[in-house]
Amino acid sequence: MKIMIAYPPLEGKGSPMLTQNRQFQWYRVGSYIYPMVPAYAASLLKKNGFTVIWEDCIATQKSSETFFSDLSEHKPDIVAMESKTPVIRQHWAIVDRIKREFPETKVVLMGDHVTAHPEETMTNSSVDFVITGGDYDFGLLSIAKNLDESTELEPGIYYRKEDAVLNTGPFQLDHDLDELPFIDRELTQAHLYGEKWKRKTPFFYMMTGRDCPWAKCTFCSWTTIFPKFRSMSVTRTLDEIGFLIEKHGAKEIFDDSGTFPGGKWLEEFCEGMIDRGYHKKIMISCNMRFDYFKNIEMADFMKKAGWRKVKSGLESANQKTLNRIKKGTTVEQIVNGCRIAAKAGLDVHLTVMVGFPWETREDTKKTVELARQLMTEGSAEMLQSTVVVPYPGTPLFEEAVENGWLSCSPDEYEKFDMRGSVMNMKDMSSDEVVKMCNEVYRSFLTPRFVLRQVAKNITDPVYILKGAKAVFGHLKDFTPGKKT
Repeated sequence: MKIMIAYPPLEGKGSPMLTQNRQFQWYRVGSYIYPMVPAYAASLLKKNGFTVIWEDCIATQKSSETFFSDLSEHKPDIVAMESKTPVIRQHWAIVDRIKREFPETKVVLMGDHVTAHPEETMTNSSVDFVITGGDYDFGLLSIAKNLDESTELEPGIYYRKEDAVLNTGPFQLDHDLDELPFIDRELTQAHLYGEKWKRKTPFFYMMTGRDCPWAKCTFCSWTTIFPKFRSMSVTRTLDEIGFLIEKHGAKEIFDDSGTFPGGKWLEEFCEGMIDRGYHKKIMISCNMRFDYFKNIEMADFMKKAGWRKVKSGLESANQKTLNRIKKGTTVEQIVNGCRIAAKAGLDVHLTVMVGFPWETREDTKKTVELARQLMTEGSAEMLQSTVVVPYPGTPLFEEAVENGWLSCSPDEYEKFDMRGSVMNMKDMSSDEVVKMCNEVYRSFLTPRFVLRQVAKNITDPVYILKGAKAVFGHLKDFTPGKKT
């Protein structure tokens, strides 16, 4: 049996940020994040004897006609695609075309949107299966075995039987992640991804945990598919790092778990990195909460173990907002954690969100000012700004519908693409929200900051140019009024 894991080309306002992304956005400067769970799916299917085709038309910039030509050439038995809210209708149309031209091919959709509304996708397209929950790898294997060997489908899968739509009940995140094979990086074309993150090459992504131990932030679309946190064991994670070093000559890794495991797990991991000597061979970056850094000792230990960068959510400088979105941190913890990490020599990448409907213009300016302060003083190395989007399935979406915050119909999905705000703020228009995102990026482009970055990376001019290209690209992404 032949299975194609596909990201078909999409029509829009730039390059779609879809793979491995909690928020969807069109980028003028393409950026491709390695889709970890589909990559594990490809490797798991291959291990179980299936033929796998990796078809990422977004990263390879293939046309729609090329994609359908590839389908005609390969004739896969299954085509599996990940979707998100702003492009779900495009994927419904792609599904229908596949079924018209290749009626024997079974089509699978997966992702946070179809997890929130599986029946909607079964009704509005001719898709054969919907996988709910985030374990697409195990779910795809279950479907492949069902079609190949008539084995029973695992929980969380919607399917058709004659004219009826049936399902196997609620999804269960009870798979043992240690049972997954190491990702086949050649099969999944790992070289296509992660251009902006690279300091050293070869560079690779990993995903130790699914997805965040906190898992309560009301805006996060991945709490829909990963409502509880699991991680691989320390030994399993270290073994995969060793495999990447030995087989692929890896020099840098970004672990894209929603939040890297903390506590005793993190301590044992750092000890293992040092004991195995990996800290001398590879640099690590990851997503991490600020409240991990309660003292300088932990940050120093991470630096010693090979850490380069941590990406952490500032989100808002207003405590009422942090409380309302259930972030679980205080502004003081954010500032202290940022400074502790920087003092230990870790680069800090801050994320900021603009457009909370209960915030005023002054509240938003307060966030911009704190971000500017942390960047100017050298406590942060990079900044990322996004418009708040209430994705279906999240508590924020339910709150937005209940309170009448939405500026469009709840099912005008194409508008949830971050080119403007879909929620009305107290005293800011959609264009003003986008402009404020732009201001966040501009806030750290001071002569002092630029000179510090040049001095810090003087031996790596290519890295400086990559960062500059990304920043100026984001400035264009958040240009008010350019929504088409």
